[in-house]
Amino acid sequence: MWFLRRMFRIPWTAKKTNERILNEANKRRSLVRTIRKRQATFLGHVMRRGKLEHLVTTGKFEGKRSRGIQREKIMDGLAT
Repeated sequence: MWFLRRMFRIPWTAKKTNERILNEANKRRSLVRTIRKRQATFLGHVMRRGKLEHLVTTGKFEGKRSRGIQREKIMDGLAT
């Protein structure tokens, strides 16, 4: 939101939240919505392709899990 702060000449030391600045500018956060839309269109493209891409994106292939925190699958991000 640095660009809105700069447009409204709000210093960085001012105790204003990003939400408050967005309300003053009558704007909404659309980046997350855009990312989810593009992920969904990409997933549709991949699901129509071959069997291997379909198995990898859905995470339904057999194999050994790696140690540590497991990576998030594409399908997990679209479910929410």
